Amino acid sequence: QIWRPVTATFFFPVGPGTGFLYLVNLYFLYQYSSRLETGAFDGRPADYMFMLLFNWICIVITGLAMDMQLLMIPLIMSVLYVWAQLNRDMIVSFWFGTRFKACYLPWVILGFNYIIGGSVINELIGNLVGHLYFFLMFKYPMDLGGRNFLSTPQFLYRWLPNRRGGVSGFGIPPASMRRAAEDQQGARRHNWGQGFRLGDQ
Repeated sequence: QIWRPVTATFFFPVGPGTGFLYLVNLYFLYQYSSRLETGAFDGRPADYMFMLLFNWICIVITGLAMDMQLLMIPLIMSVLYVWAQLNRDMIVSFWFGTRFKACYLPWVILGFNYIIGGSVINELIGNLVGHLYFFLMFKYPMDLGGRNFLSTPQFLYRWLPNRRGGVSGFGIPPASMRRAAEDQQGARRHNWGQGFRLGDQ
């Protein structure tokens, strides 16, 4: 049944004991997926789609190896983990006003879901898959100077071309580029003169 990897990703058994967990994870999916789409992946839908496909394939392989029936929570947690690592120093708020750095958020949610759901396997797999993508795509090639093992396939760029005005990279541009941009802005400004107050001769 080749459709099972897809249906297992979207299906969740909602009942009296799982309804709240389902709603909480839907909130996490909307909140942090939209932040990734409008933040680090803004204007780059192909790169965002590749992240989802890579995480989904890794989760399907893990699910087959561990005989997992549901894959929705691991995929949500992998997306949340990537956002948390790209914004690791941001201060986030959680239940009851607790505040901490975003890099700890996936593990706090893992503990929270354990309290309300009783299991951490799905959350743990999602965090590990998210870490694998973040390490191979960002950490290893950018911070450690290693080889770039992951790259978005060209057919995704043909289907989902980059939009102008999106984020083209991470961090801030070099000082020389910032000065050139400031000079261009200054050249476009009109010199309106000194001006006088009413009544002055």
